[in-house]
Amino acid sequence: MKTRYIYIWLLGLLSVLNTGCEDRLDIPKHGNMGSQEDFYQTDQEAMQALASLYFSWSSNYYNWFMTKNSLADDVWSGGGSRGDNAQMEQLNEYTFDTDHPMIASLYSGMYSIIYKANLIIDLMEPDTDVKKRALAEAKFFRAWAHFELVTLYGTAPIVDHLLTPDEYRQGNSSPQDTWAFIEKDLTEAINLNVLPSKNNVNDKETTIRTTKEVAQAMLGKAYVFQGKYSEAASILDKVIESGKYDLYPGAYDKLLHVEANGSCESMLEVQRRNDPEQAWNWDLLTMTYLMMGWRSDKLFVTGEAAQTIASGTYGFMNPRKSLYDAFVEREGTDGYRLNSTLRSYEQLNKIGVVLQPGANMVGHEGYFMWKTRALKEDCIYDASYFQALQYINLRVMRYAEVLLLAAEAHVQGGDKAKALSYINRIRSRAKLPDLTTVTLDDVKKEKRLELCMECVRFQDLTRWNDAEAVMGQQGKEIPAFSSEGVKFLFKNSAYGFKAKHKLLPIPRKELELNPNMKQNENW
Repeated sequence: MKTRYIYIWLLGLLSVLNTGCEDRLDIPKHGNMGSQEDFYQTDQEAMQALASLYFSWSSNYYNWFMTKNSLADDVWSGGGSRGDNAQMEQLNEYTFDTDHPMIASLYSGMYSIIYKANLIIDLMEPDTDVKKRALAEAKFFRAWAHFELVTLYGTAPIVDHLLTPDEYRQGNSSPQDTWAFIEKDLTEAINLNVLPSKNNVNDKETTIRTTKEVAQAMLGKAYVFQGKYSEAASILDKVIESGKYDLYPGAYDKLLHVEANGSCESMLEVQRRNDPEQAWNWDLLTMTYLMMGWRSDKLFVTGEAAQTIASGTYGFMNPRKSLYDAFVEREGTDGYRLNSTLRSYEQLNKIGVVLQPGANMVGHEGYFMWKTRALKEDCIYDASYFQALQYINLRVMRYAEVLLLAAEAHVQGGDKAKALSYINRIRSRAKLPDLTTVTLDDVKKEKRLELCMECVRFQDLTRWNDAEAVMGQQGKEIPAFSSEGVKFLFKNSAYGFKAKHKLLPIPRKELELNPNMKQNENW
């Protein structure tokens, strides 16, 4: 992406500014240095603005990923000890309040994406093909950010243009208005007819940026969340029938690794690159895999595991036994997808992973995430003390989610045959027998297993009105795993998903700064 070249230009500028005062006084002024309104004129400037938008989007990935997965029921927050991961513990156990830093950061982060999109939409005249595509992509990301805001916060304001100072204190928007705005932006992005489609199912280059089918999939997802199942089925079928995407045919446990970067299943990904010279630049560091890898300092990794597993990870996001049990219910203990997704401590023992004597792993029930394990082959180079130097593309949407959204839309719309076809494609890849009938409960269960810890579970549980039943007791007791087994060493007096958690709170600082905003119900 061209953001890198902007950095190089800025470094050059800094070298000029750091010269002596006398030299700077001798620099003559050569006219207007330009303004924001003067910038968005050329194709090159459009590409630089778009690179800045993509960078803003990618910069918010870590908080987006950790917040949403912490709120769901797939994992314990984990960490080195109780309190090491305090902010995620609060999310995971439902002990947070209206000033939670990660909730506030996610909220403001979505508006930073919207701001970068509005710069392009408001200030650039789409008079070339390059600019028209930039406009379409900006509308896509503006809709994507508003989707996160409406599904998580519900009443967050719509920002559909660059605000003037007298407009900064926007009031709440209704969910209905926000959904209409999301549909409008995505429809316009598609109808501009400038977003490309992949050349073929294995085209990796086109998926570096947003495609027409990705915009269609996002619109279909918005329809599903609103219960517009007929509209959702129609447009999601178009994505599927395009033949441009497919389920990854390789090893399932490599699906979220470098091996499958840009694969036929990849729809929307934050791009990383294998660039040893720039490995320590913040735009390349991948904190996500560093944080959720196994807790290295409490394990001995030898034998077969030592040959492939990268050490130097921090042990956040440990799978719950309830997730393991959900897999066993559908697949049995020897399920291919189960054993490609998570492993028990006993299984890891057999390949050389042993808990150190006296070690105590908090937020852990003796299960380890396998599909997101840190691998040496994913590293730019192997920094055994700090595994943030990985070039795995960070997944946002993959084709399996499209199939499951379409299956849900067809189940709800009454076309069980199509729903059955789509869900059986997922099961076939998981090496499971075909279902002969399909219900919404089947879709829910398959989606949990297929997309566990991929940032969809919390929003699904809330829209299905299942969250309180599933997570009402979450956080009551916190487990710790040691050589003596699992013990529940920590308790909360207040815990668990309540009705108010269907919407996250509007961050307290937003209300303090903006008297026109009202807090969500019961916060």
